[in-house]
Amino acid sequence: MTIAQVSKQFAISTDTLRYYERVGLIPPVPRTASGFRDYDEESCWWIHFILCMRNAGVQVDALVHYVELFQQGEGTREEWKKILLEQRELLQRRIEALQETLQFLDGKIQGYDQWNSAVEEQIKKGWSRP
Repeated sequence: MTIAQVSKQFAISTDTLRYYERVGLIPPVPRTASGFRDYDEESCWWIHFILCMRNAGVQVDALVHYVELFQQGEGTREEWKKILLEQRELLQRRIEALQETLQFLDGKIQGYDQWNSAVEEQIKKGWSRP
């Protein structure tokens, strides 16, 4: 696939794809005889992986380190797992913090709804007086 096709498929810019390769977020992309990037299934898998991880808040440096280790081969498998476990723990903490914030907001919304109902009741009482 061309860079334009991959850009469209993943809804990211061609500049972002070039950046991912330049900084090591994805392994080097195969090239055509003319030197153009020719994204294969593996390249697309890496892009999908990076987008998922970045969307979850995983830092670029952790992902670059993961890709570097992956490229070093099977001997670094335990280190791959360690990075993923660390990132999972960080993500779990963020989820817990977001859940706490969500509960707080739900309480505020419920309080607003109760206040609003009380105000409406007062207004109705006021209007029903002769």
